[in-house]
Amino acid sequence: MKPYLAFVFLILMIVSCGEEKTPLPKPRAYPKVVYPERSYQVFSERFCPMSFEYPTYAKIIQDTVYFSEKPENPCWFNLYIPQFNCYLYCTYSDLHGKKGFSTVVNDAFNLAYKHDQRANFINDTKFTNENGLGGMQFEMSGPAATPFQFFITDSTSHFMRGALYFNTQVRPDSLLPVYQFVKKDMDQMIKTFKFK
Repeated sequence: MKPYLAFVFLILMIVSCGEEKTPLPKPRAYPKVVYPERSYQVFSERFCPMSFEYPTYAKIIQDTVYFSEKPENPCWFNLYIPQFNCYLYCTYSDLHGKKGFSTVVNDAFNLAYKHDQRANFINDTKFTNENGLGGMQFEMSGPAATPFQFFITDSTSHFMRGALYFNTQVRPDSLLPVYQFVKKDMDQMIKTFKFK
């Protein structure tokens, strides 16, 4: 029996001495993102004096609680896109109320530039949409919590501010394609925005 075992051991040694492949680590990969077909619907809720086009794959959620209190205005809402787990937080101010135009504009700039500590760069751009409303867009690059904020106003009666947040860890490189897709939806919203 012993010569038989020696022969089997010798055969196993010869077979195992083939060309050895060096194992390589797998490259980093991110989950595949399936983008929905782009289509829009008109926002026209009774609790808000405005209308605009927003994606059909988004949900409107009215804000009913703000830090365990009632919101300042019933027209505070979130635009939620479940496929990307992101929210556009929208706050409306009536300029005839407690806060005047300069106060809400200063608040919008202060809230946008609070992200200057983490952002590599903030690009602020003035705009006028197709309905004659003006405002500012703030686009943050780098590891800021929000990549995009804006406000739109008629400067006499109405003011609306939006801030986009992804409910995930901030990774600008991996979020960039999703952000670019959602940014086109925000651009459509701003372009078609009008106050009633």
